[in-house]
Amino acid sequence: MLSNLHVKNLALMKECDMNLRPGLNILTGETGAGKSLLMGSVNLALGGKADREMIRRGCDYALVELVFENLGPEVYEKLQDMGLSVDDDVVILQRKIQASRSTIRINGEQVTARQVKELAELLIDIHGQHEHQSLLKASRQLEILDSYAGQEQKENLERLKTHYEEYRQAKQKLSEEDLDESALARERDLLNYEVREITAAALSVGEDEELEARFLKLQNARRIIEALRSCAAATGYDEGAGALVSRALGEFRQVADYDKELQQLHSSLLDIDSLLSDFSREALRYADSLDFEEESFYEVSSRLTEVNRLKNKYGGSVQSALQYCQEKEARLKELEHYDEYIEELRQKERAAYERVIADCTEVTAVRRQCAPVLADTLKTALSELNFLDVQFSIALREREKPGEKGMEDAEFLISLNPGEPLKPMSQVASGGELSRIMLAIKTVLADQDHIDTLIFDEIDSGISGNTAWRVSEKLGKLAASHQVICITHLPQIAAMADAHYLISKHVEEGNTVSGIEELDKEASIGELARMLGAEQVTDSAAAHAKDMLAQARLYKNNIFTL
Repeated sequence: MLSNLHVKNLALMKECDMNLRPGLNILTGETGAGKSLLMGSVNLALGGKADREMIRRGCDYALVELVFENLGPEVYEKLQDMGLSVDDDVVILQRKIQASRSTIRINGEQVTARQVKELAELLIDIHGQHEHQSLLKASRQLEILDSYAGQEQKENLERLKTHYEEYRQAKQKLSEEDLDESALARERDLLNYEVREITAAALSVGEDEELEARFLKLQNARRIIEALRSCAAATGYDEGAGALVSRALGEFRQVADYDKELQQLHSSLLDIDSLLSDFSREALRYADSLDFEEESFYEVSSRLTEVNRLKNKYGGSVQSALQYCQEKEARLKELEHYDEYIEELRQKERAAYERVIADCTEVTAVRRQCAPVLADTLKTALSELNFLDVQFSIALREREKPGEKGMEDAEFLISLNPGEPLKPMSQVASGGELSRIMLAIKTVLADQDHIDTLIFDEIDSGISGNTAWRVSEKLGKLAASHQVICITHLPQIAAMADAHYLISKHVEEGNTVSGIEELDKEASIGELARMLGAEQVTDSAAAHAKDMLAQARLYKNNIFTL
């Protein structure tokens, strides 16, 4: 669950720290106080688009930090796949926005937006107006049906996706091999030429490095000889350093017997004389052994040019050129028996297609079994949300061709009034009705949903009165098994809170600042009275608020005693 939300220097928020509780967490406040901004900060931490204009005026950066505790096994597995560690059963997501860059960290280690989004899918589920609208898409409706079907369907779809990719690749390969005789002849001629060219060169791995070393030596042979002879003369015993050291030894011998402490210096000078003698002799020997042969230089230069040409042409290295040759030899064998090769590809495509059809059949069977059950369950859930005469059905429409999602699409059909025929939701449901339908779906799917934390923004759009109480009760029921965070303007929903937070704004040193505080019981009564429309917390307004809290508490007690 989400245990803490920390926001600093983000738009109107100077610094806000919010400790969240299990159950139903309700956020209320006046319009414009910053409720949506607070939820937007959550999206930022989860990899949403960042803009430097979000940084509070006069500040160098903005920071959002989410702390999750009591992690499920799927989260640990995902973190392990990402190469990240977990300390004290906690995951900390941090987003820092600066003028020039934005960084995201998980438990202190920098990650990409894509990585944090993948992890967030296991930690939190956010539902706003955009999510309600997604209910109108056939693909989303199919996902809901498959999610309701459970683990068996998940495994069926994973197997189908794998087999469909194999089929797609086999089909693409067969399509690419649709060659006429002239194209086959051209390809064979080119392959034969390339294989002969590489084979004739008799390349060997490491040869290019050896040739480059020999070429460098031969190319600079004259300079090497001249340098060695010059060094031999400079260290020799005619007019070089050797002669000077020899003279020094003569001088030293005349005094060495007078002072025993000079013996070490005498020994060092003898070593220098020996080293100079050896160096001068070896330099002359090596210089005399070198001989610039024009023919050898030409052979090495020509071979190196040929090897480099083939390297550049066939992949950049001798190893890649040899590998290329092997691949083209294998391709030539395919072309030599082209009809048999094409037939083999056709058989692979047919076998892959048959596996796809078998998988689709299993997926379809599960959908046909679960669709009427889900429809009836959703109908009951919608009735509990004050859709009094609702009819609901799930139609499965067969596709022209099978795909990685199966052979059909799902379409949710609904009727909200007696005598009205079932129609697609896009033709019937308003924005407020869509939000309630989404809430019904989340309640029904709660047992299959492994995500602990759910956020609802604008769940109360377009509702009031008794309908608001029904929505409040649904949220309370959902919060019995999940952590729910909900922004609301309705007192009926706020009354169901297990933890109630007030977002407000004030002026501080000439600047507008948004803040958040958790309300105790008395403060919550005052906020409910305000939401009921009371300008001041009168006795009657407070009594009304207390009645709503008592009604909500009675409902929650009934949930836990069932």
